[in-house]
Amino acid sequence: MTWWPVLVVAGPLAVSYVLALRARPASLPRWPRHRAWAWGVGCALVAVALSPPMTDASLADHRVHMVQHLLVGMYAPLALVVGAPVALALGSASRDAARRTARALRSTPVRVLSHPVTAAALSTGGLFVVYLSPAHAVLTSHRGLLLLTLVHLLASGTLLVWAVAAPAPAPHRARLVTRTTVLVVSAGLHAFLATLLYARAAEGTADEHTDHEHGSAHAHHLVDTAQQTAELTQAAQIMYYGGDLAELGLATLLVVGWYRRSRHTSADADRAGLAA
Repeated sequence: MTWWPVLVVAGPLAVSYVLALRARPASLPRWPRHRAWAWGVGCALVAVALSPPMTDASLADHRVHMVQHLLVGMYAPLALVVGAPVALALGSASRDAARRTARALRSTPVRVLSHPVTAAALSTGGLFVVYLSPAHAVLTSHRGLLLLTLVHLLASGTLLVWAVAAPAPAPHRARLVTRTTVLVVSAGLHAFLATLLYARAAEGTADEHTDHEHGSAHAHHLVDTAQQTAELTQAAQIMYYGGDLAELGLATLLVVGWYRRSRHTSADADRAGLAA
């Protein structure tokens, strides 16, 4: 058992946020407590997902693997984006560093990468590659590749949440209709993938019953195969319902963000009208 993935991934996330909080000038408004708590929850979820007990269990049980996928790829990103690390970094950095960061956020590569369609292709599209190709069997038997995949899920999942519902500042933010469409399509594809995995597992169950009825030569493997099939079926259900819950959270962030920005826009318009 080794804890280096937690130290390498979750550790820097937590430490950098704390350092940014300490460097935040006293002249700025106090940083919202709920954002700091959200970042802490996100780091904790990453640490749990990458911990040796969780990783060991996921290599032996498909259900645990799916929980690990949901934690690091969907739930942790929600919490991390609520933590508003970009706003914190811009407020805590020196003037020159803040300007460089702002220029980087407005650059073409960041604009393309952070577009909701690109983010969805990397996040949701990556799941199809993992679960519908031979790569899945390799990942579930190789710890190093599994951890690399989890890091990808964390990065792409966070990118998707940020592209759809990031709090300000978010240069080149796509239009609301684009972000909403990407959210709906991504949620539908995630549910479709879970349903497809469930159907494949159910087909395996039917094949096992057929083998048993015909006295298959592999009858002595039926118990182990049935256990594995049951795990796959339950893992697909976890993916389906757990994904729905995470996507509901993302939709909530999108609506809340839109409502807050519309209120600010209305307030600015009212002040402009009074000034006129």
